[in-house]
Amino acid sequence: MKMLNILVTGAGGQLGSEIKRIASGSNHYNYTFVDVEEMDLASDEAILRFFQGKDFDFVINCAAYTAVDRAEEDRDLAFRINATAVKTIATICSEKKIRLIHISTDYVFDGNGNKPIFETAKTNPLSVYGKSKLEGETHVLSTLKDAYVIRTAWVYSTYGKNFVKTISRLAAERESIGVVNDQIGSPTYARDLGVAILEIVKAITEGRVDSPGVYHYTNEGSISWYDLACFIVDHYSLRCRVIPIPTEEYKTLAVRPTFSVLDIRKIKNTFGIQIPHWHKSLVDCLNGLSL
Repeated sequence: MKMLNILVTGAGGQLGSEIKRIASGSNHYNYTFVDVEEMDLASDEAILRFFQGKDFDFVINCAAYTAVDRAEEDRDLAFRINATAVKTIATICSEKKIRLIHISTDYVFDGNGNKPIFETAKTNPLSVYGKSKLEGETHVLSTLKDAYVIRTAWVYSTYGKNFVKTISRLAAERESIGVVNDQIGSPTYARDLGVAILEIVKAITEGRVDSPGVYHYTNEGSISWYDLACFIVDHYSLRCRVIPIPTEEYKTLAVRPTFSVLDIRKIKNTFGIQIPHWHKSLVDCLNGLSL
């Protein structure tokens, strides 16, 4: 049986790094991990050049422009990476018969509801980041009938920059920190998401399940940023005081969704994936961090 070749983009990011770590203990597939040095998504020519003469069975596209506030002032680059490059990759996948798994975000929604958001819910991004990611989704789904789009939210890891690492550091350094208390979501441990993605690849390649389309993945449960920060401070028994702040008093360039809890039943039911509660996964991650 032919060994399958899997390309993972965004290898230096949180999700790409976690997939790399998971893959290091597996000999089921041949993995190629690339970041901006090997394939600059800001350049269509660089993307086309990279794929020349290469044979992949799957592309897991973890790469993205994720600086949410900076995107408001850097619109062109955000759209070039999150939309134009995604269209180019999808077109290449179509021509080369490569299966594409593309990672998207809760920011494609406005977050004005109060119930978990289904995959079929109306999109209405409020930020440049969200709009660019939605356009990327649209390119994938219109170009490829067999693609997977996985939306996730509040991603953290021991790798890269994220809320969990930032709060852990600031709380160890300061007497008090202010954290928004009226935005609700579901934290997602990038390692859990990486495991789920590779389980989907396995299900497809083994011929058990193959049901392309849009899926939502976060850890189980929901919480506010403020309560999440309190949990982190308590875990480390830090003396830092966490002060709740309403969104209207915490000004940012980009508008965030107020309620971005994603309904994750579809991915669980379709692939039989067991998803840990955010509480368990966050403890696992915090135990791997050094303050």
